[in-house]
Amino acid sequence: MILTPSRGAKDETAPKRRRADANLKGLTLCFVLLLGLGLVVLYAASYYNAQDQSGNALSEVLSQLMGIGLGGLMMLVLSRIDYRILKHPSICGSLLLISLILLALVAVPGIGVQVNGSRRWLRLGPIGFQPSELAKYAMIIYMARALSRKSADISRFFKGLIPLFIVPGVIFFLILLQPNLSTAGSIIIVAVVMVMIAGAKWWHLGILGVGGAALGMFYALSEPYRRARLMSFRDPFQKLSDEGYQLAQSLLAFGSGGLFGMGLGKGRQKFAFLPYPESDFIFAVVGEDMGFMGCLLVIALFACFLFFGLRIALSCEDRFGSLLSAGIIAMIGVQTVMNMAVVIGLMPTTGLPLPFFSAGGTSTMVVMAAVGIVMNVARQKPSI
Repeated sequence: MILTPSRGAKDETAPKRRRADANLKGLTLCFVLLLGLGLVVLYAASYYNAQDQSGNALSEVLSQLMGIGLGGLMMLVLSRIDYRILKHPSICGSLLLISLILLALVAVPGIGVQVNGSRRWLRLGPIGFQPSELAKYAMIIYMARALSRKSADISRFFKGLIPLFIVPGVIFFLILLQPNLSTAGSIIIVAVVMVMIAGAKWWHLGILGVGGAALGMFYALSEPYRRARLMSFRDPFQKLSDEGYQLAQSLLAFGSGGLFGMGLGKGRQKFAFLPYPESDFIFAVVGEDMGFMGCLLVIALFACFLFFGLRIALSCEDRFGSLLSAGIIAMIGVQTVMNMAVVIGLMPTTGLPLPFFSAGGTSTMVVMAAVGIVMNVARQKPSI
């Protein structure tokens, strides 16, 4: 005998499917708009330096397009295969182990590539990549798996909650050695967000928050150059010739842009004034070229992207899928907020790229692959 769903079951499932399709379409539309606008802004931010350094004004854009091409392929694959295979111990464990090994290799002199005093890169021939980008999402998969197990008891602080932070803690300290406090901090923030979504007690999270803040403050004040950077963001124009220079130029870019901007590519701060206009401070180029309204447009697109992503996470009936997609969306959201906060002077200057906008083929590729997983979660049929 072949069992078929009753008419009532079909009627109950159809609205869920329509909502899931609407969330997926909304996420996809926001993703495409962010990626397309990111490429336009990247060209406006990089053409001057690219022409000066390589003789090709499109070199940064072409490099980004390579990352987008590979990322698109990974997104297509990961959006079609069942995301639940990531829960398998061999896959989850392998991703975590590879991430830890690569992060450890970064710290080895002669293997890790040092740029501007930080050793964050590995290079395979002409290809350079940051292992921390892979580690961020390996941690999310691990946390989603750990929190979705039936044996997970996060209501107990020392025996349930604290052990969950061992793996994120190890990743945190390996990235901190590079040094890269912003990326390391985002690891812990997202881990806390996932635990909060999983139902941890608020006072437990408060203890973790106070401890993390104390640790971050100790680290920031433990070296003179870190103290100088921490203090410079309060009034960068007082340290215009030193730690405050980058933020001061960024604020000048926003001031020059006014309400509607100077026009794409017409801003002046990227002409050897603003350091890293194509990567960490690309949002300042948005402010100068597109003005306050352009910034609002970019923020609105990110807000819509996060909204649809969180709706996908909350509507998923599988606990692993819900936590996995929530962790991915939280990571993109935390990175976006931290980058924008740095560029407008609300946080000390750190090297954290803006998703979909900043130059970096590896970063874009990994983020696209992660978005593919969220799309996969959205495509799963709701249970009857």
